Amino acid sequence: MRPYYEDDAVTIYHGDCREIMPTLPPVDLVLTDPPYGIGLDTDYTRFKGNSQSRTWAAVTGDTAPFDPVPWLAFSNAILFGANYYADKLPLGKWLIWNKRDEGPSRILADGEMAWHNLPGKTVQVFNWFWVGCYRKGEMAQPVLHPTQKPIALMRWCLDLAPNAQTILDPFMGSGTTLRAAKDLGRKAIGIEIEERYCEIAAQRMAQSVLAFDAV
Repeated sequence: MRPYYEDDAVTIYHGDCREIMPTLPPVDLVLTDPPYGIGLDTDYTRFKGNSQSRTWAAVTGDTAPFDPVPWLAFSNAILFGANYYADKLPLGKWLIWNKRDEGPSRILADGEMAWHNLPGKTVQVFNWFWVGCYRKGEMAQPVLHPTQKPIALMRWCLDLAPNAQTILDPFMGSGTTLRAAKDLGRKAIGIEIEERYCEIAAQRMAQSVLAFDAV
């Protein structure tokens, strides 16, 4: 299958990951934030006082329960939102992203959780303030996806797998996982079913190496 975008470090495919996966070369780590099956309300105009409030298109696939089984075949995997489908997961370890380390709890959840099967502690916590337009870093960058995560968070996840040189994100969104991998000098493959996000991710990959925020 012809890539939507490709450079020396990153390859992006537009399409359904279930159809594209069999054509891919081996990878060392799956790091992804899939649709959880929660029917996320993407009308963010309901959050008053947020300068970046807008109504996003619904997240594709978010109305059906997520099946993590295909991704459990990988010996190294980090799956965000796993608390929503934990009953389908084997015993593993957990990453906690604390989004409120510099502010009080407001409307949304104070953090997010990811299941993983990497070596290390049973539970690890990453503190990084990120609530709408109020963020610890990337303040000069607009929000590009309704469930976008900070580059620093994905960089931290990648640091947990230092030997993983080729990263796969089968639910790529705006390409944050790929951007973090590229900045760290690793290779990455992203798959995204929505073409508009493929284009956004391609533009992010075409930028020069981004400066890291202090962690």
